[in-house]
Amino acid sequence: MDKVRLIEQITPDIERELTDKSSIVLRKSLWGLYADLGKAPSTEEIYAVRSEEWASFPRQDI
Repeated sequence: MDKVRLIEQITPDIERELTDKSSIVLRKSLWGLYADLGKAPSTEEIYAVRSEEWASFPRQDI
């Protein structure tokens, strides 16, 4: 019963927040989030760096 009373108490507040235009937060699109970082590395560049990093794995000196 306590849960039902709690839900009945907070429901009007939630409904008001959902319908209130001033509470809407505009968010920046994720598509342009990293646009200022420049061009992304190509698949070939990623593959080359990955090959370099894993060339000495597993190391024998450990």
